[in-house]
Amino acid sequence: MRPRLGILLMLLLPALGARRLAAQISPGPLSRAHQSLEGARNCTQCHGNGKDAMNGQCVSCHKEISWALQQRQGYHAAPAVKAQRCASCHPDHAGVGFELLKWPDGSRDRFNHRRTGWTLEQSHATTKCADCHTPEFQATGVKRLAPGGARPAWLGLDTDCASCHEDVHRGALGVTCSKCHDAGKWTITPGFQHDTTSYPLTDKHREVKCDKCHLAARLAPKRTPEGQLIPVYRPVPSATCASCHTDPHNGGLGTDCASCHTTRGFRIVDRQRFDHQRTKYPLSGKHAAVRCAACHKEFGTAAEKKPAFATCATCHADAHKGTATLAGKTVDCASCHTVAGFTPASLTVAQHRSTKYPLEGKHTTTSCSACHGKDTTPAAATRWGTARVVLRPAATTCRSCHAEDHGTQFATRADGGECASCHTVTGFKPSTFDGPAHAKAGLPLEARHAAVSCAACHATTRPGLPAIAVTSSTGKVKLLFRIPETRCAQCHQDVHRGRFATAHDSVAALDCADCHDAQSFSPSTIDVARHQVTGFLLDGAHRATSCVACHEGLKRPRSGTTALVRLATLPALSLQAKTGCSDCHTTPHGDQFAGRADRGRCDACHDVNAFAPAGRFDHNRDARFSLKGAHEQVPCARCHATDLRPGASRGLIFRPLSDRCESCHTEKAMR
Repeated sequence: MRPRLGILLMLLLPALGARRLAAQISPGPLSRAHQSLEGARNCTQCHGNGKDAMNGQCVSCHKEISWALQQRQGYHAAPAVKAQRCASCHPDHAGVGFELLKWPDGSRDRFNHRRTGWTLEQSHATTKCADCHTPEFQATGVKRLAPGGARPAWLGLDTDCASCHEDVHRGALGVTCSKCHDAGKWTITPGFQHDTTSYPLTDKHREVKCDKCHLAARLAPKRTPEGQLIPVYRPVPSATCASCHTDPHNGGLGTDCASCHTTRGFRIVDRQRFDHQRTKYPLSGKHAAVRCAACHKEFGTAAEKKPAFATCATCHADAHKGTATLAGKTVDCASCHTVAGFTPASLTVAQHRSTKYPLEGKHTTTSCSACHGKDTTPAAATRWGTARVVLRPAATTCRSCHAEDHGTQFATRADGGECASCHTVTGFKPSTFDGPAHAKAGLPLEARHAAVSCAACHATTRPGLPAIAVTSSTGKVKLLFRIPETRCAQCHQDVHRGRFATAHDSVAALDCADCHDAQSFSPSTIDVARHQVTGFLLDGAHRATSCVACHEGLKRPRSGTTALVRLATLPALSLQAKTGCSDCHTTPHGDQFAGRADRGRCDACHDVNAFAPAGRFDHNRDARFSLKGAHEQVPCARCHATDLRPGASRGLIFRPLSDRCESCHTEKAMR
């Protein structure tokens, strides 16, 4: 009962004056920690003189409590605890073995650590008290403040992680561990995000242990006095992949690994970023779309990883089975193709000249497939390769490639109708069948005929001419070259209505070409010399007379319509002949010579040179009165007066005249 009584008395001491207790006996022995204060003379060291509170005496001895109050940390600094008496939790006089600590929650194990201002969470909540509350973790000097170096060390522990835990970062990341770690596990850093640093971690980098990078030998980390390596967190070079990784390309592709690779793995190449143009074999054309694995075997040999590319045949099989040659030598694919695709071929016209068939004219613009088609027979692959392209088509004659478009018209010719006889490689049109060749065919092409298109005469539909029936002879082009028309009148209208087609009167049968040429129907080509074929020789003054003066039909207005047989009929042009003088000329002699045997024909006295003088009239021969002597020099008008009778022609009076001398000569005149 004595220990309990002592405790009760200790609780009552503050209410009793020290003087009143001075005469009292001790309530009980002090605990082992206070044994040095045992005895009645020492009571005032704890209880004071009755004026001072006992708390002041406690902290004067327990300087570690005073330190905690000054630092405002720990359980004793809480306002509710600070206001209490020390003895309420730390009673004494209960015996040497009595423990001076009364735990607020009943026991140490049930003590709510939140009361200290620092809640125990996660791993801290399961850690034994003695593992943390040791002099080793007490703040510097606190151990010296506690009387007798009190054990265990309930006071003086700091809340900084480094006060209990080793800073494996050796101060490189500061002292606030909670920025990255919590009280769970050190290997988990919920408060740290590498993305907030200058080098965010992605993909495979997330799986790498921190020390792999931060204790790398390339960083030359320092060591602690104990020999432990100190991680290097900043600065850690990371500008290029080569800062950490060895370049397996030995600088051949530059230093920017990220231009090809990603952090998902070195074996994964980002085709969107990889620039194959920097390699020894830039990709272009169809190669740009080929899968990497098609050329580079991922886990293959060195040769498969870096395939040879000196020739196309390194990767591509010969689809032509050796039939692709130039100048007699088998060539690589690049001689005829580009990386843009196998079709169309890139073989140039100049290159084709080294073959047995140089390309000229229209052949230079012909597509390759037009001549080099595909063989669809079962044996094609065996003969021409998998491409089945006929690289050596027959080309001995035009007919090797071109069909006979003219039917059977030239089958009987000596050359069998070879195209080159009339055409060249510059084009089927125009034909080389020229004027001299056409002349040999029976109709020379001259003047206007030379300007007429071939189709105007040889097409099955000929405007203005009889249509030609479409038969096997006309062929695909529907042209008939041996046409029935060989004479002018078979194509052109005869405005003379056949008048000159047969001989009549004194005119021989004439053809159009006798009076016209191929340049134009008008003017006619008949001249003075040729006019005699009409039976009327142009002589004398007639040579200078215009055609219309005799042929009045020529005065008719010309028609602008061409005279083809099937067009509108042209008006007839008779060109009726006028052969008698009186057909054109009016006689000034009236009927003076009507009684003559020739009835007064003009040409009896006049020639074609002029009417006067009458070149054919001989007065001595043709008249009854011979002109001799002086009469020969007398002008006609002296004897032949002008006929002045009313209604007369005003011509000279030639008949009848008297032949008597006195008719002209009088006696007076003779004097």
